[in-house]
Amino acid sequence: MQISVIILNYNVRYFLEQCVLSVQKALQNIEGEIIVVDNNSPDDSCAMMKQRFPNVRLIENKENTGFPKGNNIGVAEAQGEYLCILNPDTVVAEDTFEKLLAFAKTKTDLGIVGCKLIDGTGRFLPESKRGIPTPSVAFAKVAGLYKLFPNSQKFGKYYAQHLTENQTGKVDVLVGAFMLMRRELYQQLNGFDEAFFMYGEDIDLSYRSLQSGKSNYYFAETTVIHYKGESTVKDQKYLRSFQSAMELFYKKHFKVSFVFKAFMNFGAFVFSTMKKNQPVAASKKIDAYFLFSDNQDLKVKVENLLGKKVTLSESTPKNGLNSPTEILGGHIEIIFDNNVWSFKETIAYMQSHRNKPLTFKILPEKSDFILGSNSSNDRGKVIQLE
Repeated sequence: MQISVIILNYNVRYFLEQCVLSVQKALQNIEGEIIVVDNNSPDDSCAMMKQRFPNVRLIENKENTGFPKGNNIGVAEAQGEYLCILNPDTVVAEDTFEKLLAFAKTKTDLGIVGCKLIDGTGRFLPESKRGIPTPSVAFAKVAGLYKLFPNSQKFGKYYAQHLTENQTGKVDVLVGAFMLMRRELYQQLNGFDEAFFMYGEDIDLSYRSLQSGKSNYYFAETTVIHYKGESTVKDQKYLRSFQSAMELFYKKHFKVSFVFKAFMNFGAFVFSTMKKNQPVAASKKIDAYFLFSDNQDLKVKVENLLGKKVTLSESTPKNGLNSPTEILGGHIEIIFDNNVWSFKETIAYMQSHRNKPLTFKILPEKSDFILGSNSSNDRGKVIQLE
């Protein structure tokens, strides 16, 4: 078996359904398996998996074991030569694994491989590629200095700004939302360190991969949507968790330093002060809805649900469809019908129109809901059609 895809889920039933659907499509030409580990979700994630994906291996934990242990449990059941650690709030393109496996097989020093991640608005997520968070690097990140000095080699290390989002190359750290590696390497490294719970474990695994003599890579030739979720909201809880994770990482791999704690505490203070004084963005008013589909009945159903007119477009990307903003003007919400549009086509459209006044939702194939996110700092929105 070529690849095992491990998806650790907690309480994101609809995003999980779309994720597993996209992975199934991406494995159609590959000998692979999907293993879903559920960390005792209070929603109906497990019931959905049993009903819609009865052939997918489902592991139901009796408690929320955290990110590292949950993934380790899934990997223990894996049979693939390669592993992909994948978040449930992601969408992969139909050729994502084909491209990544082809790339991985060309590397004799292969450590961990990541790819280009975008949020629900099509914008690039800088955490797709990162550097080792030494005290000064972590401080530059928490204090936002990498934004103030985007061209600085010194302050740009956290997000590996020696590479652009479209350049493939070596990096130090990949994000746990998408990590591909040989199963043999994962086992040699003893998997994720369960001393972590939700943050820092991907940094730790990436660093240990480098220590073992391997090279980690950022692969820019395929793109995955990562809706992220509420765990990424940069509030005080996040800052405390991030701080604790960095202290654990630093204590494990480097000499304990008072300077490190001082840097992080000051950085957290600066960040929280900036956040507190930042005005809250108002929800964007949607001027019109576009449904990219050929289903007239679906158009009527969505109109009745939203209580607003929906314009149906039967065009596909191959037909050179113009942006709806060029047709109607104003802020447009696009709904992609995955029964017609592939995930790859949807992702490509989102990327190419990311700087226009558009927001995006997806209707997954053979599903009765629409979902998406208008910000990388929220959990997204699910609209049920039934």
